[in-house]
Amino acid sequence: MVQTHWLSSAATHCGAVRNMNEDAFLNRNNDGLWVVADGMGGHEAGEVASQMITASIGRVDVAQPLSEVVDAIEDTLLEVHHKIRTYSRTHCEGRTMGSTVVSFFMRESVGVCLWAGDSRLYRYRDQALQQVSDDHSQVNEMLARGMITPQEAINHPASNVITRAVGASETLYIDVTLVELKPNDVYLLCSDGLYGALEEAEIASLLASGDVEAATQALIERSLQAGARDNVTVIAVKVQ
Repeated sequence: MVQTHWLSSAATHCGAVRNMNEDAFLNRNNDGLWVVADGMGGHEAGEVASQMITASIGRVDVAQPLSEVVDAIEDTLLEVHHKIRTYSRTHCEGRTMGSTVVSFFMRESVGVCLWAGDSRLYRYRDQALQQVSDDHSQVNEMLARGMITPQEAINHPASNVITRAVGASETLYIDVTLVELKPNDVYLLCSDGLYGALEEAEIASLLASGDVEAATQALIERSLQAGARDNVTVIAVKVQ
């Protein structure tokens, strides 16, 4: 059995344009569990949705077998989904309220990502950045069907239209993927405020040092310098 160790660092900022932050994050470093949630629904609503997600996953018991932890995270997200919908009906006159979510859990040599929406998990390995999660977005679906080119996708007018989010529609489907952990891997969880402001090549160059704390601060600072139009949340995790 391989015993994996890791270091993580997390930060969030309202961005260069907005004056409130609807993002939330969870950094359970000792338990190997991290979450980024990007709320939507305007003042208070988005903030409430993202914080409901991080608070609920914060209570998940990670001492169970791996498969049960994964089930518990998924069940928790489905429960929060219904709570957000109830909150919207009782406090927000039923208007759309929800949050994207990307979560990452590490156990021994395995990492598990569960997500809904367009908050992302990346892996930086051998000087290359790879997106682990798939965006649940209109643009990504158009790309998959060959309706637009990757070049057209970059500044597409529908680039902020997401097709899945916790609380946003009647049903919620959570995607799950597993990765094999290797020493010196750096995993990056982020909201769209980061990759909306920075090219992936620049994100990769800022993760290259392997210093998660410096990388987290640099990613936030560079996204602000680039005029981040949305809230920016970053968690960097390095496998030791």
